Amino acid sequence: MAKALLMAALLLPAAAAFLRSRRDGARVPIIGRHVFISGGSSGIGLAIAKLAAAAGAAKISLLARDAAKLSAARAEILRESKGGVHVAVFSADVRDEGAVRRAVEEAGEIDVLVCNQGVFLPCELEKQAMEEIKFTMDVNVMGCFHLIRAALAGMKSGASEEKPRSIAIVSSQAGQIGVYGYTSYSASKFALRGLAEALHQELIGHNVYISLVFPPDTDTPGLSEELKRRPEMTSVVAGTSSCMTAEGVAKKTLAGIMAARFMVYCNFDGLMMGIATAGVSPQRSWAMALAEIFGSGFMRFIALCTQYYWSKAIAKGHQAKDKRM
Repeated sequence: MAKALLMAALLLPAAAAFLRSRRDGARVPIIGRHVFISGGSSGIGLAIAKLAAAAGAAKISLLARDAAKLSAARAEILRESKGGVHVAVFSADVRDEGAVRRAVEEAGEIDVLVCNQGVFLPCELEKQAMEEIKFTMDVNVMGCFHLIRAALAGMKSGASEEKPRSIAIVSSQAGQIGVYGYTSYSASKFALRGLAEALHQELIGHNVYISLVFPPDTDTPGLSEELKRRPEMTSVVAGTSSCMTAEGVAKKTLAGIMAARFMVYCNFDGLMMGIATAGVSPQRSWAMALAEIFGSGFMRFIALCTQYYWSKAIAKGHQAKDKRM
């Protein structure tokens, strides 16, 4: 016990110096800036675009596959902003590196890049086709690499201490914990954390901040499609977290971007999981750093209880399924 207290006494001043060095008060302005959003034709992406326009962005660029949906999204943003923002749309598949690069070059220098595209096709691994698994990884992971690599050099060259820039990567609460039936989806969203943490280190000193966003189930057209094929046991696990509106997630996301936060949690469940899984992730907030330091042990206890509940519920569900068969 004495050794633990001594270690804490030695480490806390070092932690304090580190947190001060990360400029806890840094802000990423939106007014007059260019916000580029992938997956921006509907759902969370469109909601972020509307909020950015309302916050004073000068230009919004939307990238998605469906040209018709992009056109409708553009009209919606212009109508709600009363023409106060320039909106450009780009029809491209994030799996196509060349198409993504051409869209980014045509869009022009980006101040805030939001990698929001994503697919989720729930299915037990044994039953899921490899084509679906590869599709999930290509869109959710490689799509982010294509977007960030295309934009990064320009973002770094134009960033300054007065006007820092941001790359936001939209993960999922299924990127914080593994979820039954989400083997491919959780794998893709966990991968984004590794991407974000390593990229954060590469961009220290370049005035480009990384934000990693963890939405729960969100009421979007995508969720409606996912629910049609979600395994019964998945609902046992995923159903323990509340559903949010796209607008609610967008507000949390944009606030996190503007505050230059690394981890962006959208609800209380995400916050608690964030404390439990903080690991060695970057942290620029004194309050959150202390919550992680002193709350991680208790949250580990809660996590173990939750895993026990899930295991029992899944086992009971399998038993009931076997009886029906």
